[in-house]
Amino acid sequence: MRCGILLVTHPGLGNALLEVVGHLLGPSPLPLQCQCLEVGYDADPARLLPTALHTLQDLDTGAGVLLLTDLYGASPSNLASDLHALHRHCRRVSGLNLPMLVRVMNYPDLALDGLTMIAASAPEHGAIVDNA
Repeated sequence: MRCGILLVTHPGLGNALLEVVGHLLGPSPLPLQCQCLEVGYDADPARLLPTALHTLQDLDTGAGVLLLTDLYGASPSNLASDLHALHRHCRRVSGLNLPMLVRVMNYPDLALDGLTMIAASAPEHGAIVDNA
């Protein structure tokens, strides 16, 4: 089993990152199952929570889910924090960028804690990590 990846971002960012990573890594499917939830600027995170939780549960095949969010403290990150509180088999890392996502995709066989450390240790940024 492999971890799932859920990008929780501001509009336009998550899907753009997935498109670029898909192009960089080639035409085959990404090494880790990945979905994106983009949170609109005027969205109510509480109203998005049921959909987000359902998406998270779909991604969790038993190995857990890594939540990657763009800006700590913003609505997408707060929604990811709520998900983390409801679904304990996930980890949240803020500071999502292209190098982080490429790096994570290069370690598809790592367990959730190892994959979290890979995301958080990407040298291109400072990251904030929520562990269980």
